[in-house]
Amino acid sequence: MADGKSYAIVTMAYWGFTITDGALRMLVLLNFHAMGYQPLELAFLFLLYEAMGIMTNFVGGWIGARFGLRLTLYMGLALQIAALTMLAFLPESLNMASAVIYIMITQAMSGCAKDLTKMSSKSAVKLVVPEGGDSLLFKWVSLLTGSKNALKGFGFFVGGFLLTVTGFFYALIIMAVVLLMILVLCICCLTQELGKSKVKIKKRELVFKSRPINLLSAARIFLFASRDVWFVVGLPVFLSSVAGWSFDQTGGFMAIWVIGYGIIQALVPKFLKNTNDSVTAISSAANWGWILVLITILIMFVGDNVALMLAGLMVFGVVFAFNSSLHSYLIVALSDHEKVSLNVGFYYMANAIGRFLGTLLSGLVYQYYGLEACLAVSSGMILMSVLLVRRINNE
Repeated sequence: MADGKSYAIVTMAYWGFTITDGALRMLVLLNFHAMGYQPLELAFLFLLYEAMGIMTNFVGGWIGARFGLRLTLYMGLALQIAALTMLAFLPESLNMASAVIYIMITQAMSGCAKDLTKMSSKSAVKLVVPEGGDSLLFKWVSLLTGSKNALKGFGFFVGGFLLTVTGFFYALIIMAVVLLMILVLCICCLTQELGKSKVKIKKRELVFKSRPINLLSAARIFLFASRDVWFVVGLPVFLSSVAGWSFDQTGGFMAIWVIGYGIIQALVPKFLKNTNDSVTAISSAANWGWILVLITILIMFVGDNVALMLAGLMVFGVVFAFNSSLHSYLIVALSDHEKVSLNVGFYYMANAIGRFLGTLLSGLVYQYYGLEACLAVSSGMILMSVLLVRRINNE
């Protein structure tokens, strides 16, 4: 079992990384939208970010189990520093097509970085909670996931604010310097190895998982695609172009949404006090999923009333937080100590697939059919997620 100090260092590094990850998303989205990029082009900027997350989680889980979580954490921080620096020095001489490719490469690096650091921190939770402590595990996973999303939301605000105050170049340089300081601190202070498996990892274990893990991972694909299909491109472009909001106003709302979502995630165990094991968590996840389907359908029918639509999306965030928190707990609870990084990596590979699909469809559906169509697609995806969760048999 890992000591609390090592886990705290990993978690604090992940928190610092998360702020820059959220800020980078807003910087890229708002800056290049202002330069004339269309919604589908903006979606393509983020596709490699999500695609590389698929590969990174698949390979990263094995790296974490084979060599320990310190290595994956260091790799994640270093890659993000490199991505921020490369993007800051985007050559002005590039034409539109070449610039898109260059930006996609930097976003691919950032996608790898994000999932390496996330996998390190999520896997480390299992290592500091005693076996049998399901209730404590639920609280710690919810706290970590909730705080991460709240900080990513704060990062959205930071991105919009820095773009307004310092401009694109200096915002990226500031974040790269901060992350470099965090990396140096981790190298100096993180001395204990984390998550290194004591048993040999078989090749088939990289792909073939138990039935509950497979079903939960498939449900995760649809759950996160259902959010990103309206959240990644559709909503911020709608607020900026249709509603006429400024950079900091758009970034501010996105920040408030994710911060609120993160806070609710952290508090979910307090509301679901009877959820002390994976069996009750599975049932609860399905029930909250049905509620989310209904809410999404209702939001579709508010028409052009921006205030009412945004209020509905805030309610969506609350219910989505319950679903996400329960899913995040289940993947850790259903994994044993020796294979936790393998299963968490596989699960977040599914998460990255969902985000990839959601990101692509967000730009595509919004550009041709609008935000209401994005929400219609979202409701169908949530329904698929619920049906998959209901099939999980934990016995």
